[in-house]
Amino acid sequence: MASPDDLKFQEFEEAADLLSSNPGASTLSISNPSAAAAASSGDVRVDLSDDEDNQQESSELLGGEKQTGGFWTFEYYQSFFNVDTMQVLDRIKGSVMPLPGRNFVKHHIRNNPDLYGPFWICVTLVFSVAISGDVYTFLSKMGDTEYHYRPQFNRVSIAAITVFLYAWLVPLGVWGFLTWRQSVERHISGYTFLETVCVYGYSLFIYIPTSILWTIPVYWLEWLLIVIAMVISGGVLVMTFWPAVRDDTKLTAFATMVVIVSLHALLAIGFKHAYRQVLPPSG
Repeated sequence: MASPDDLKFQEFEEAADLLSSNPGASTLSISNPSAAAAASSGDVRVDLSDDEDNQQESSELLGGEKQTGGFWTFEYYQSFFNVDTMQVLDRIKGSVMPLPGRNFVKHHIRNNPDLYGPFWICVTLVFSVAISGDVYTFLSKMGDTEYHYRPQFNRVSIAAITVFLYAWLVPLGVWGFLTWRQSVERHISGYTFLETVCVYGYSLFIYIPTSILWTIPVYWLEWLLIVIAMVISGGVLVMTFWPAVRDDTKLTAFATMVVIVSLHALLAIGFKHAYRQVLPPSG
């Protein structure tokens, strides 16, 4: 039988020493009967709302998730230019050095398409084509006493219309066609509109140094440079869009690639005839 002393509350020296050594230690108050009952039953709830918010923010940062507003906000359009210099240089390098089996979207864009590189490539291409056209005409007519040089400023506007229409309308048509084929053939893969525009924009970079070299008034060299530029830039497009259409019917797949390459070749040949023609002597 228990003695009366065993039923009394006793202070344990070890607990007292622990509290004296660590006064900030958390204690459990049983002033609230419901809390005491929950504690005695083992059902203890802890408010971790702040910690969950912090963990969610950390996971979003680590996961690289982008939170953008609607299309009327600045942040929405800022995401289209969210690239650094090294990424742009890597994509330019990939556009001038296409390797067999390397898809430009998967190996260089990596789910982060941008408009920064394509925009400045198109702007630079417009001025390089227009200026080199003037230089070519001047060098071709050098020594002709009947020729009087006049800057051809209209070439800038013509080049701008041609380049930007090609860089936007052709990708729009390709993206629309691939989207339609995806709805018809479920196994057909495709790209987003922004990825398609990004591929076309970077594929035009090779024409910038080519247009500068076009100032050399050598007929066979001009055509050689055109062929090289078409092969390089066309190779980027073929290796990018062929995996998206190869599972379609053979006729559709080959017809699609023929159209893509033909439009790209027409752009280069258009540069040659529109901006490299020698103007007739003026009296």
